[in-house]
Amino acid sequence: MSLRQMEYLVEVVERESFTRAAEALHVTQSALSHQIKALEREVGGPLLERMTRGVRLTAMGRAYFPHAELAVRSAQQARRAALAAGGARSGELHVATVHAQAIGVLPEVCARWAREHPGVRLVLHEYATTEELAEQMARGVADMALGPPPRDWSGPVTVVGQERMVLVVPHGDPLAARESVRLAELADRPWVRCSLEPVIGGRRWLDLECERAGFTPRTAVRTQHSSTAVRMAAAGVGVLLTAAHELRGLDCAAVPTDPPWRRDITVFSRVQLNGVAAEFAAYLRASGDFGDAGN
Repeated sequence: MSLRQMEYLVEVVERESFTRAAEALHVTQSALSHQIKALEREVGGPLLERMTRGVRLTAMGRAYFPHAELAVRSAQQARRAALAAGGARSGELHVATVHAQAIGVLPEVCARWAREHPGVRLVLHEYATTEELAEQMARGVADMALGPPPRDWSGPVTVVGQERMVLVVPHGDPLAARESVRLAELADRPWVRCSLEPVIGGRRWLDLECERAGFTPRTAVRTQHSSTAVRMAAAGVGVLLTAAHELRGLDCAAVPTDPPWRRDITVFSRVQLNGVAAEFAAYLRASGDFGDAGN
């Protein structure tokens, strides 16, 4: 079996279509089908179930696909790393992150990068949760990731900054004029909860801290995305704990916690970064967008 055949399989699975995969690969659909069938013969059974609308992996395909995907992604990263180490100033840099960092931290960094490295195209891969981010990085989806420290990560992890966590309320809320607020003062308040809340030791930080303050937070609404949660809190649905940089451009009040709380933001990867990937990590370390973006 060849790497090219595995690349074809990955493309078909990701696009859920032989037609769309053939277009993306710039090959004919018959040539693509021939290569997939050749791969299936070598593996010893069908990897894909061809349906009226689209395709899906068979049981054998589900067992085979993660290994094929990792091989393909690793080969792609190896080519980019070799070019970067050789001083190439063109090509692509794949960066994975969670949605909160994508909208709160990366825009200004990416704008500066585009001005100073016009030949290196950035490809962003966004995920809803830190768990999904780490899982996709382990599968080789990107050259590097930006996010909170991953758990049980075997590759390089570097702290590049910190997020300053704040409480979000509408401007008319009595808390809006405060310099800081202790969690114990919020025992009777409803909360906006989000799946991207910080997790420490397997438990959500807010639950831990509220427990220490002597109460259990009462949830008014639970969201999947931090951008939705911020807008809910700004509308007065409940109090939200979030990173200050997520409030850029929104009409709401950000109130620091007492004591103040920050969390590390890291760059992590499967192998040591070099070339343009290392340069991009340096851009992130030099960025002022962590921690102070909500001031």
